[in-house]
Amino acid sequence: MTDKSKGKELQEKLTHKWENVWDKIGSEEGKEVFSFGDDYKKFLDIGKTERLAADEIIRVAEENGYIELNKLIEKGEKLTPGTKVYANNKDKSVVMYIIGEEDITKGMNIVGSHIDAPRIDLKQFPLYEDSELALLKTHYYGGIKKYQWVSLPLALHGVVVKNNGDKVNISIGEDDNDPVFMITDLLPHLAKDQMGKKLSEGITGEGLNIIIGSIPYQEKDLSDKIKLNILNVLNERYDITEEDFTTAEFQAVPAGKSRDVGLDRSLIAAYGHDDRVCAYTSLRAILDIETPRRTSVALFADKEEIGSMGNTGMDSYFFENITAEIVALNSDNYNELLLKRALLNSRVLSADVSAGFDPNYPEVLDKRNAPFINKGITLVKYTGARGKGGSNDANSEYISDVRRIFNENDIIWQMGELGKVDQGGGGTIAYMLAKYGMEVVDCGVPVLSMHAPYEIVSKADVYMTYKGYRAFYKA
Repeated sequence: MTDKSKGKELQEKLTHKWENVWDKIGSEEGKEVFSFGDDYKKFLDIGKTERLAADEIIRVAEENGYIELNKLIEKGEKLTPGTKVYANNKDKSVVMYIIGEEDITKGMNIVGSHIDAPRIDLKQFPLYEDSELALLKTHYYGGIKKYQWVSLPLALHGVVVKNNGDKVNISIGEDDNDPVFMITDLLPHLAKDQMGKKLSEGITGEGLNIIIGSIPYQEKDLSDKIKLNILNVLNERYDITEEDFTTAEFQAVPAGKSRDVGLDRSLIAAYGHDDRVCAYTSLRAILDIETPRRTSVALFADKEEIGSMGNTGMDSYFFENITAEIVALNSDNYNELLLKRALLNSRVLSADVSAGFDPNYPEVLDKRNAPFINKGITLVKYTGARGKGGSNDANSEYISDVRRIFNENDIIWQMGELGKVDQGGGGTIAYMLAKYGMEVVDCGVPVLSMHAPYEIVSKADVYMTYKGYRAFYKA
């Protein structure tokens, strides 16, 4: 053997290069990738808010044999291997369980995602008139670049609970025949002062006011006639008044459908990839499971983008309380120790997106450690900010377990982290589950333009993430 061939052999044996999904899959699996992508786009277009996403998840779960937990509690039925159960948390978060063959106290395999996304919320008393226009005051939700949300067609989704307790669901701007709403921007000819500011200051939070109308109510001697006309339209269509805004939740999101990107249609541009891409892939993965060895759990949380606080966020006791109910239905003599064992022995993929390497912005990413588009599902050992502040930082033993699962099931995967050390950072729900002693690692899809009104993902990465979650459930 020559030195040259020996060196090549050593190179193949000792070095590693992350693989491109398209180079590894055949034409038949390639068709599955595109078909899966089409299904995912439909989910995105239906579930543009956490309420809408939760509704769709519950619909699909019930269609696939999942039973609402309270119905089983009322009947006092014991859970047996293969039983499929879900719980709905105030129409904003959902958890699905499929009972495994092993005793639940030996732990669960959990894939936990979130279904909220950065957006523009309406204030509690939003409607006003100024300069012959009716507008809505807003308060942005989550980490956004405010300048990206001006001059953009917006749809309004929300729920209004009236004084008599009736709930009215409202969705305007998604149908081709619907009107849309917009936040105006300043013309370049008059934007000298604006363009001299930092990007973060060019558009202010209080300046994100949405135009909702301009025709006055046709009667003389009235003030704020344009505002009144808008209230009249809302009252005629939905039987609501201005006071009903105080007991409403309205969200402004980009109007329109998700779209393929590129002549090869390999990418998807859409609102809400973060984190509905991991929610959808974990939903599809658990639907493929019948009777797992360990109890499988798909967790869809709310409020991750604002710190996971509140009674529908991961920091609440909802998941712990519902798991206690599951353990009780599995046991003849329930006690809290059984719950603690089930949680302690569980393994989790904290299913959240990662920042894909973008050649337009190489200066903020470590190219040797960033995830790349088309190179598969991404394991992120730690997130946090700068000195790993606020991160879970998974241990090597657990990452080795996940690595083995992926390799044994031909899952194309890669490692990644969230940017260069001193650039900033972010977090996920990982540390909130890790507090129980669970093994947790972040694992999801790399994204371009994260937190923008339209984000980009690879269909190949989406499909490989689904396969990765499915393999994890079966392990």
